[in-house]
Amino acid sequence: MADRMEPILPGSYLGILGGGQLGRMFTQAAQAMGYKVCVLDPGPDSPAGSIAEKFIQADYTDSAALKEMAALCASVSTEFENVPAQALDELESLGVFVAPRSSCVSLAQNRIAEKKFLATWKSETNIGPAPNFVIEHDADITHVPANLFPGILKTARMGYDGKGQITVHSEDELTVAWNNFGRVPCVLEKRMELDFEVSALVVRGYDDAVVAYPVSQNIHRNGILHTSTVPAPSLKPAQEKKIIDAAKALIRKIDYVGVLCVEFFVLKSGDIVANEIAPRPHNSGHYTMDACVSSQFEQQVRAMARLPLGDTRQLAPVSMLNLLGDLWFEGSEDLPKEPAWNKVLAHPDAKLHLYGKSAPRIGRKMGHINCLGEAVNEARKNCAAVAVELGIEP
Repeated sequence: MADRMEPILPGSYLGILGGGQLGRMFTQAAQAMGYKVCVLDPGPDSPAGSIAEKFIQADYTDSAALKEMAALCASVSTEFENVPAQALDELESLGVFVAPRSSCVSLAQNRIAEKKFLATWKSETNIGPAPNFVIEHDADITHVPANLFPGILKTARMGYDGKGQITVHSEDELTVAWNNFGRVPCVLEKRMELDFEVSALVVRGYDDAVVAYPVSQNIHRNGILHTSTVPAPSLKPAQEKKIIDAAKALIRKIDYVGVLCVEFFVLKSGDIVANEIAPRPHNSGHYTMDACVSSQFEQQVRAMARLPLGDTRQLAPVSMLNLLGDLWFEGSEDLPKEPAWNKVLAHPDAKLHLYGKSAPRIGRKMGHINCLGEAVNEARKNCAAVAVELGIEP
């Protein structure tokens, strides 16, 4: 079938479900390549909807809105994994090229399904998930293996940026935590001896071509990504090869078209475990916008439009700094104040990207800065210096 599918050329409409910052950066990349973009989002003032040629404000399962999108767009993608799978299926039934398909997105929507899949993938790649146990009923708690404590209880659905998870040290704490989560299906995951975290960004075209970006090393604070540095300073070449090979095997195994991120933990023992899958461009891949030949958003456009994939080569070492809404509040949540971007941009290697969000909030992702350097240590120093300018602990 793939060899009969013609490319979707510039001038055409591409659709995106979700109007957040990922949708906005996708829209900017698509427009730079000559495409028009249609955004569907329930919110009235979405960052992507405000710059797209067409904005449909509607619920993701609104059939009339989906038909309107399908009549306009030759291809549609999603900017976040919690869009209802039925929306993607309905668009596909209307003749739209949907990339990635709902089966791929559904896998990442449910941690139970995701862990089961990653366990089967281990036989091929020798990388699997952390030891875990599914909790769906009261009786399950009494059967949890003792060696899973201390562990992290994670809700099966709707968890991101550290939400929907809590560390527990005993069966009693587990019971309390599960009750606090509303007794919804959860996964208890053994807390591992973590050395550092990395993520692999891979892209698959409609024609089964697969490319991978250099692996990023990530630091999180309060469950939210703080920095991503590439090349990954602590990663050994053999580990990077193993991770990239595994991610390439995964994207083919699930017949995925588009940009996919796989997060990994590197343990103190040197072993690697898979954490989770994100079926979309990813926060840890924002470095590609300034440090690679083709950004992750350009690749998403290429994959959706059935064009050849771009080069993932890295042109310069980089350290990306996430910008949260906290920066706008200097000791007061009542009076937001624009940060001193002039001081940031006095650093010539700092590339500022703001997401056009109408109001800053504590913990809200408002933008990022890519700090480049001749060597990775220089990129990290530049990133630390920019953080200091903004009053962020480096």
